[in-house]
Amino acid sequence: MNSGKYVFSQIMGLVSSTSFQTIVNRHYGDYKVKGFSCWKQYLCMAFGQLTHRESMSDTMLCLKANANKMYHLGIGEVVALSTITRANENRSFQIYEDLAMLLIKEAKQLYSLDDELEVSLKGNVFAIDATVIDLCLSAFCWATFRSAKGGIKLHTQIDLKTSIPEFILFSNASVHDVNVLDVIHFEANSFYVMDRGYVDYKRLYKIHTSGAFFVTRAKDNMNYRRLYSNPKDAGNGIIYDQEIMLNNHYAAKDYPEKMRRIKFKDKETGKVLIFLTNNFQLKATDIAQLYKHRWKIELFFKWIKQHLKVKSFWGQSENAVKTQVWIAISVYVLVAIAKKRFMLKQSLYEILQILSISIFERMPINQLFQETQLQYFKEQSSKQLILFDL
Repeated sequence: MNSGKYVFSQIMGLVSSTSFQTIVNRHYGDYKVKGFSCWKQYLCMAFGQLTHRESMSDTMLCLKANANKMYHLGIGEVVALSTITRANENRSFQIYEDLAMLLIKEAKQLYSLDDELEVSLKGNVFAIDATVIDLCLSAFCWATFRSAKGGIKLHTQIDLKTSIPEFILFSNASVHDVNVLDVIHFEANSFYVMDRGYVDYKRLYKIHTSGAFFVTRAKDNMNYRRLYSNPKDAGNGIIYDQEIMLNNHYAAKDYPEKMRRIKFKDKETGKVLIFLTNNFQLKATDIAQLYKHRWKIELFFKWIKQHLKVKSFWGQSENAVKTQVWIAISVYVLVAIAKKRFMLKQSLYEILQILSISIFERMPINQLFQETQLQYFKEQSSKQLILFDL
């Protein structure tokens, strides 16, 4: 019988206890705390995320049912629901924000050599987008959005080469997406891929003057004049590739230099898209390919909402909601780190699904996923008779 650590403890062991305690001390998280420390709070919340618990009471009930294993999980005694609820309400969410950003920094180093793009670029490629997390206005009165609806907005900048988030910011749901461009630091020679909701010529010119490149979609009512047309490539979907200047007085004042306008038709979907960029070196097909990878940030939002619990909230205060979301993000990054540390071949989704039902296994994680892979292989190549085989 394997007498090693639980799978859950092996995953949590990827978090540096020294670094975590440094963050806690910075925010006085354990000040006058007797037994239920910030680390135990994080373990309980991460357990709920990894096992797909629906609520805080559901998480505590599951832990209570496994009370004999609590010590080996690092939690110790069974925790009362009121204790963790109070901790979520009162302990600063910035503890878990700092933890998530620390894990993101580690993940970036682990994935630094990865490149999932077909386009070969020396600089980084980022996607910028935002998603609204809906909240019930009667229960979350602080999250005002519309007259009968509440919510918060999660602004995210994600590295498209590695699918690791680079920058995350919370705001009221009523804040327009484009405002996040005022707080992002733009790296020279990097690409920033955005949808047309971020088309603001003054802000785009800020990206241009910082030595970075943007790729976005042109608005339908764009007023411009054509300066030059590059050779089109209809075989690869490039209908035209133009160099343009803005006509409107105020727009031209905000962006006084030329831009590149590319009309592209996707062969698979038949959809026609018009791109706007300040890069004149890349091929038009490469610009279209970069924009195609923007869907990775949509996958990140979908992954966070569906596979980690941020749809149903376990507290009503602003601090409790942000604590839960930051812990969810940290768990996402922790799974990404585990994938590299344990050299797992499965996708993040597959890893999370396997972890959710193997959390109390005492098997080394490498072995757990090797056996899962072997079982999958056997099922695919089984010689068992197939029903209706002709």
